[in-house]
Amino acid sequence: MKSTLVLLTALATCGLFPAAQAQDPAPNPLMEAPPVESSWTDLTDGLTSKDDWEARRPEIKAAFLELLRDQHKPERPPLDLQVHETVEVEGIYTRKLVSYAVEADERAHAYIGIPLKRDGKLPAVVALPGTYKQGARRAAGLEDDPDKAYLDHLCRRGYVAIAPEHFVSGHRIPAKGPYDTTAFYEKHPEWTAVGKFTYEHSIAIDVLETLEEVDTEHIGALGHSLGGHGTIFLAAYDERIKAAASNCAAPSFRHNPKVTAWARNHWYVYFKHLRPGLLNNELPPIDFHHMVALAAPRAMLQVDALNDGVLATQRQRVLMMLATADLYELIGVPENYAFFIHGRKHSVHHESRELIYGWMDSHLKPAEATATRLVAE
Repeated sequence: MKSTLVLLTALATCGLFPAAQAQDPAPNPLMEAPPVESSWTDLTDGLTSKDDWEARRPEIKAAFLELLRDQHKPERPPLDLQVHETVEVEGIYTRKLVSYAVEADERAHAYIGIPLKRDGKLPAVVALPGTYKQGARRAAGLEDDPDKAYLDHLCRRGYVAIAPEHFVSGHRIPAKGPYDTTAFYEKHPEWTAVGKFTYEHSIAIDVLETLEEVDTEHIGALGHSLGGHGTIFLAAYDERIKAAASNCAAPSFRHNPKVTAWARNHWYVYFKHLRPGLLNNELPPIDFHHMVALAAPRAMLQVDALNDGVLATQRQRVLMMLATADLYELIGVPENYAFFIHGRKHSVHHESRELIYGWMDSHLKPAEATATRLVAE
């Protein structure tokens, strides 16, 4: 009997046989998981179901369109798409320089890349350049940083891609220099620069839809820096974008000591009408987590660096992303939202590019394109 008790005690000690009198230790407060508190939960406060979100969404969309001053955009003209140059790139894809009408008296230029090898229609991506005077040429891999040659990278991966010039760059550099919006606001005093470029990026989707090579049900958008928040705006604005990836987008409105940069009084002015309010410490009624949420349930990836600007502000952006993930969880599509935080500052290094392009593959290409398989014996 004594030997049996010794054996049972030993087994209990090893965790193989629970002791009848064993008690769990008191919980250690360090092991508890307290709720994450932040100001960003206003996105989901009061929501308990997908129907609740669908009821709130139109209010956010209306606030977003008012932020852009979308009601002041001009009438959309016929595209009048023209091809100015056609080049075959290394036998892999055809690159075209095109132009098309965006206002009655204004044309935009863009590069379009179309893979030569294709079996049926291909997914397409709007690739938005960052702040660079010849941004579309950089996106095409023709100058500056090849890390940002999105059109070239995408075409080599089997996508049709369009890289539109920003309206104050390339063929439309203003008299006061690249990215100066003075002339724009003289022409459109009630509109916004963000409304203008978002509207034009939506027209770039129109261009893609005219191409017989494009699968119009599988169009995505991606971009870095100015192109990064341009991607967020476009996905919120145009539901034809089925997958989006924003890289190193600008900081939000709240918890941002440099918030007035969104309405500066010189050079590139995003939202001119916000300046009086921001100078009086008044923020817009919506922020970037609301705009990202407007993309839901469509796929959205955010890639950012903690050391890209003010550390405290970037940490707040992580909390913002957690709140956005909660929204995607609430409406039942958590797999359609993701974020990646790195320490490479304002960049789009290899691992970021691979994640962004992989995200496009997962959400725009057929399932077999990303499927794995066992090795045959």
